[in-house]
Amino acid sequence: MIVYKSTDWWEALRHLSSSGVIRLLLRRVLFVGLYATGIAAAATRFERLHTPIDREFFTFLGIMLSLLMAFRTNTAYDRFYEGRRVWGQLVNNCRNLAIVVGARLPADDKATRTYFARLLSNFPIALDGHLRTGVRFEKLEDATPDFVKDLELVDHVPARIAAQIQEFFEHLLRQGLILPEHLITFQRHHEAMLDVAGVCERIKGTPIPFSYSYFIKGFISVFILIMPFNLLDTYQWLTVPITMFGAYALLGVEMIGDEIEDPFGKDSNDLPLTQIANRIRANVHEIMRVKLDKDVRELANLPYSVVF
Repeated sequence: MIVYKSTDWWEALRHLSSSGVIRLLLRRVLFVGLYATGIAAAATRFERLHTPIDREFFTFLGIMLSLLMAFRTNTAYDRFYEGRRVWGQLVNNCRNLAIVVGARLPADDKATRTYFARLLSNFPIALDGHLRTGVRFEKLEDATPDFVKDLELVDHVPARIAAQIQEFFEHLLRQGLILPEHLITFQRHHEAMLDVAGVCERIKGTPIPFSYSYFIKGFISVFILIMPFNLLDTYQWLTVPITMFGAYALLGVEMIGDEIEDPFGKDSNDLPLTQIANRIRANVHEIMRVKLDKDVRELANLPYSVVF
């Protein structure tokens, strides 16, 4: 994820080269510029090229397209923002769960505290991999011997870790370390963690309908192709930069929508899930008063602009 100061325009412009979607957009705009140059040159050679579309109707098409693009952008950003919102909820619930459980465990019971700290902090790490290319088991901590090895046999690793957390709560209840009313408090945060996983899976598994995506891409393509013909009579060679600017706006909005509608990838504009998960791990260990390896703490302090 690219982090920048939204009020600093120069800093934002400096990050253009670090975004893959922007580089691809500029290449496509250059191609449109070459196309518009060919149309302008042909118009100069053959004196005039007529467009079969009336200018008023072309303006009407532009208004329709702008409405579609606004809806497309809002839909994509809603998915992006919802993903960030539920991961914020995951941060809060993991911290809260560590606080309430840590308050009930004996301060000198280091083994139990370490077990729960590792178990709880493994959940966001596993969810990160589950939403991306697969769980990286080498990043998980062994809460018990063969803990990670057993998880390698499971299809839904986050759900299995959540089940182990629930089993831990039941064990505390049988041992008399917590009361039933404490378990009710624990359950509220525990269920919220699984709710976050379900929301993320819904976002990832429900893309924009193909027919809608195909329609708007086709509409943009046709609109850009006929744009130079409607500008030649008035702007002559200025048709080329005007067409390129229009293509930059239309293609840019659509391409950005394509990128952020799935916020759980590893593109430059996707959510920094790995960094958030590492910070949850560091917070949980600190709350539970369990020592964390130095290299893991350093990962938690890296800026969000680092993509894992």
